[in-house]
Amino acid sequence: MNRNLAFVGLIIVAIVVLLFATKSRPHNNGGQDGGRLTAGDVTGAVAPEFELKLLDGNGKTLKLSELKGKAVVLNFWATYCVPCKTEMPELEALQKQYASQGLQIVGVTKDDDTEKAISEFSKKMGINYPVLLGTEKVEDLYGGIDGLPTTFFIDRSGKVVTRKLGQMSRDQIVEGIKKSLG
Repeated sequence: MNRNLAFVGLIIVAIVVLLFATKSRPHNNGGQDGGRLTAGDVTGAVAPEFELKLLDGNGKTLKLSELKGKAVVLNFWATYCVPCKTEMPELEALQKQYASQGLQIVGVTKDDDTEKAISEFSKKMGINYPVLLGTEKVEDLYGGIDGLPTTFFIDRSGKVVTRKLGQMSRDQIVEGIKKSLG
């Protein structure tokens, strides 16, 4: 009897572990349905759809799908991130340079700070592209944002061209932009 009870208990534990492992595993079905990206290579995957609140947008939101047909540089950053601050002037200049060719840079803040503080920071930095208030849900959709800055280059059809972790040089950003523009 004790042996049967132990066996049943072991089976229950195994089922619970399997269910948990399946539920918590990141899913990436190639990004074909705009699902989650994984931490691995995401080249060619469809960028996951999201809708986030625009900083200083009076409650307005922006959906990634609203940018379809444009090349998108999706840059996750935070006010406390020194490499992010160093990279921002390049992003601002490149937004001006490539906007007429169909480029849209979008910043997604990973800050826990107040909207007012993020807004003041953005104005001080002279950010000339939309800034969205990020959420953990969106971070998870993009494979988890484990370091900053993390940048996704997305082509006009909505597919990820490349993902870069860490501060990039101007040449690296331009390379990603050109790939995104096609």
